[in-house]
Amino acid sequence: MRQSRFTEAQIIGMIKEQEAGMPTAEVCRRHGLSPASFYKFKAKYGGMNISDTHRLKSLEDENAKLKRLLADTMLDNVVLKDLLGKN
Repeated sequence: MRQSRFTEAQIIGMIKEQEAGMPTAEVCRRHGLSPASFYKFKAKYGGMNISDTHRLKSLEDENAKLKRLLADTMLDNVVLKDLLGKN
């Protein structure tokens, strides 16, 4: 997945600017991003503070690690079943 050029702190700052009353178009123009990207960020990070984003990132990393472990285990099971089925 492509990494954002904005940090979580910058994204939260943009959202807070918009929530403080600045028009969305102005926030997007100042920071150089499209309104679609802004609303995508707002859907993901809306209502969070910086400590929440660090927790979210660590949970996403842990989830990815667990998915890889599950995929490896399932692959091992398939290989073992194939070996046992041939004998």
